[in-house]
Amino acid sequence: MHDAGWETIPELIDDAANRFADREAMVDGDIRWNFSEFRTEIQAAARALIASGVSAGDRVALWAPNIWEWAVAALGVHVAGGVVVPINTRFKGREAAYVLENSGARMLFCVTDFLATDYVALLQQAGVPESLDEIVVMRGHCPANTTSFGDFMDRAEAVSETERAARSSAITGDDLCHIMFTSGTTGDPKGAMLIHSAVCRSYLSWSQVIGLDRDRYLIINPFFHSFGLNAGILACLMTGSTIIPHPVFDVPSVMRRIPEERISMLPGPPAVYQAILNTEDLDQWDMSSLRLAVTGAAAIPVEMIISMRRRLGFEKIVTGYGLTESSGIATMCRHDDDPEIIANTSGRAIDDVEVRIVDAAGQEAPRGEPGEIVVRGYNVMKGYLNDPAKTAEAIDADGWLHTGDIGVMDAEGNIDITDRVKDMFINGGFNAYPAEIENLMTNHPGVGQAAVVGVPDERLGEVGYAFVVPAVGSDRDAAALIAWCRGEMANYKVPRHVEYVDSLPLNAGGKVLKYQLRERAGRQR
Repeated sequence: MHDAGWETIPELIDDAANRFADREAMVDGDIRWNFSEFRTEIQAAARALIASGVSAGDRVALWAPNIWEWAVAALGVHVAGGVVVPINTRFKGREAAYVLENSGARMLFCVTDFLATDYVALLQQAGVPESLDEIVVMRGHCPANTTSFGDFMDRAEAVSETERAARSSAITGDDLCHIMFTSGTTGDPKGAMLIHSAVCRSYLSWSQVIGLDRDRYLIINPFFHSFGLNAGILACLMTGSTIIPHPVFDVPSVMRRIPEERISMLPGPPAVYQAILNTEDLDQWDMSSLRLAVTGAAAIPVEMIISMRRRLGFEKIVTGYGLTESSGIATMCRHDDDPEIIANTSGRAIDDVEVRIVDAAGQEAPRGEPGEIVVRGYNVMKGYLNDPAKTAEAIDADGWLHTGDIGVMDAEGNIDITDRVKDMFINGGFNAYPAEIENLMTNHPGVGQAAVVGVPDERLGEVGYAFVVPAVGSDRDAAALIAWCRGEMANYKVPRHVEYVDSLPLNAGGKVLKYQLRERAGRQR
């Protein structure tokens, strides 16, 4: 057990309620709970889950934006001994059904009214997996065969607090807390199995590095992502900080909430801060409460870091690097690093975690030489759900997690990520994997073959460019194919450009030569 005195999420929740009882814990709409009240709601959700038949180790999925119900339900799952399976809010029905089926989730918590999207309808169109016993609708209308969140919470009365406490105390640090699905370069998403003690320890370290301390935290990073769940909800519990969920990022709504709620912590990918800095009437807004920023996931201009300090008033700006398989964290800059270090590197290994750069033979590369980033330590996942072969590929016999990312390490141990996992590209802060997009595109009857590469985009960082060999006898209608993709996959995966070709360039082994396609895409734009 680490120095905080807890190594499970239920222990963390109890500790937060005891240490920060009267401090504001959750602000969302009319909801304003202190930490003691927040724990009461979480424990009621846990009792309702037990009443619903959720046993220790059962998987429960959440498919919804950042709202208070998401936090209460997810933490309730942890307290009941279950495993949280977050689903990306941008997923379409087929993608969500895959995660539900693969994880064997018993229950799903979702909404029917987010950005004009009805998640229940999407899932029903794709086919509800047999393993799913119940769908609870947290906000929006309740279609037939679903349960409202209020009716779900009423079940808590049927289970005693003694029974709930016994369930919580049986959880150990080695038990699974999350299964987070990460899209793999082989196509289908893989479920990274993460445990209580690793997540608790990682984000205590994260909170200490950035100096999070009773802050007012506007959580714009999605709860389904490690940045929103672990570095958001859990970090707030660790530090007595206020959870202020923000469901959709747009500059005006964020600018309003900063003075309204006296926001001191504002995280996000660089595009978030660039959008704020580019606001014409920036000087009209009171930014004086801002203190702390955490960013990453894309290249960062040094000038942006300087402007964030000068124009937005941030005292501390921290960048970092991690992946789902490392509990979302591996390296971090320290808040007192030079702006050049913060802008140009992803920092160095967090305490008690090893990070190396290795060459093709697996030997440590000299400082300044590029190689694959590998990570070893308590933060590395238990493995991929139901996939020992992929687990063995990712984690070697010595316990090193092979990230597939290429980086260079300086004399101080700071890493600069120079290339990314094979062909992955980052669209608006989301990892997009060409193989997965290609698999989805080949479901279209007019697509014979598809190869996708990332191309630079001023607004989103990178977007998909698809080369398509049409199926025999089919039309070459790029606009129609892009429109079809919008209905079948999350928006960040949808190619923005489609080019029809008679054949794809292949090497002797029959593999598509992506570098040739990248060059061609660059010439076409």
